[in-house]
Amino acid sequence: MGLSLQHEVLRLELREPFVIARSDHGAGHNVTTTIVELRDDRHPGLVGVGEGYPDAYYGETPETMTAVWPRLLSAVGEPELTVDGLAAAAEAMTASIAHHGAAKCALDIALHDLAAKVAGLPLHAFLGLSADLPPTDFTIGIDTPAVVAERAARAAHFPALKIKVGGPSDLATLEAVRAVFGGPIRVDANTAWMLDDAVALLPDLERLGVQLIEQPFRARRFDLLRQLQEQSSLPIVADESAVTIEDLDALVGVVAGVNVKLAKCGGVGPAKRMLERARELGFRTFLGCMEETSVGIAASAAVASLADWVDLDGNLLLADDPFSGLALGPDCRWQLPGRPGLGLERLVS
Repeated sequence: MGLSLQHEVLRLELREPFVIARSDHGAGHNVTTTIVELRDDRHPGLVGVGEGYPDAYYGETPETMTAVWPRLLSAVGEPELTVDGLAAAAEAMTASIAHHGAAKCALDIALHDLAAKVAGLPLHAFLGLSADLPPTDFTIGIDTPAVVAERAARAAHFPALKIKVGGPSDLATLEAVRAVFGGPIRVDANTAWMLDDAVALLPDLERLGVQLIEQPFRARRFDLLRQLQEQSSLPIVADESAVTIEDLDALVGVVAGVNVKLAKCGGVGPAKRMLERARELGFRTFLGCMEETSVGIAASAAVASLADWVDLDGNLLLADDPFSGLALGPDCRWQLPGRPGLGLERLVS
């Protein structure tokens, strides 16, 4: 009786190589993510679908996710399939075991998908949120300046581009992108910069129309983040330093913004609460993603109305997304499905 969980590990090819500053050697050609199906004996015939993206940076693998799910299922028991009931389930997961954001995320998304299906509502409506979302940017990984510029030119219909940096060619890369793209540029160093180098780059970043700087230094180097923010007219956005809602208070007065990701903080409900709390504390809010399928992106899009900036392009980076039902509008805003839950269907391979 109660909840039962099945999972599938997917190894998916990327449309183009995608490398970030902290990528492992040889990475950037495929990704591994995990899809779960959740069933509840109280609601036969309905299945909640979720996704968790295990990032080795946060100590997660498909194996660690499999290992902790029994404990998480035991912790949540048979939750009420209401917004408050799922918030209590998330609290129970946090109390049961620390960290393991991707494992919690997969279960939390599945619970929300199932609950919204039981309620007969699209997920954003179940959460009481708007379907009017900011447009997503498009992310381009590290490569030679010429290759990055060529990819930027092909993605120039997006209202903003997020450029991965963290190497000796950063300035040349951004110059090359600006030559082919007129919109806002967001830069993400993924912890790779040093303070002196970042300060030296600031005048050029401002000249090139960079909109924000994401996680320039190693996680939890609040001293360096504060020093850079004090010298920068551009907002500094914490990502690896802002994993869960518990990290927010320490970032007040340190950075201007935080990047919330479902796979870091533990799912839909935790992301909603983290975005709301970040706004209360005066942060600009950035909603990001991993290289997820439409499951993770649709779940993220359900709370995207709470974000100032949106970076939900993970499924667009995949050569083949195994799910359908989530459409990107001509204005690069995700058009949330009108069907109950996430509103997705699994494609037959």
